[in-house]
Amino acid sequence: MSKAREKHAERLEALSLLGKDLTRRSRAHCELCDAHGIKLAPYEVKPAQEAPDIEHTVFACEFCIGQLLKPKTFSTDHWRCLNTSVWSEIAPVQIVAVRVLKHLAVNVEWAADLYDQLYIAPEIAQRIDQGEM
Repeated sequence: MSKAREKHAERLEALSLLGKDLTRRSRAHCELCDAHGIKLAPYEVKPAQEAPDIEHTVFACEFCIGQLLKPKTFSTDHWRCLNTSVWSEIAPVQIVAVRVLKHLAVNVEWAADLYDQLYIAPEIAQRIDQGEM
C-alpha cells in the first residue's frame, strides 16, 4: 500500500472513531438537514486538522455530503434546511451551514435574505473565512 493511501486509511479510521460521539451529539440526525433514519457519515470542516476531532466534524447524510463535495449540483430546495442549521450552537455545523448559505446567496433570493439576517460570532466568522465547503 502506498504511503498516501495508508495515511488516508488511517484518517478514515480516526474519523470513524468519532462516530459514537457524533451520533450522541446529533441524536442520529443529519446535523445539516435534520434527516433521520438514514445512513450518516462524518464530514470534516475545512481546513482539515492534523488529527480529526469532533469540533471540526459534522455528522451528515449522504445527500448533504454529496452536495458539499459538488457545490455546482446544489439542490436549492434541499438547502432550505439552512433556516435552522445556520443558528446551530454547534460550531462546525454553523460553519458549514453558513458557507453553503453564502454560496447560495449569490443566486438564490431566500438564501440572500437569510444571509443578511445572520449574526455570526467573530470566532465563527474567522473559521468560516479560513476554508471552503
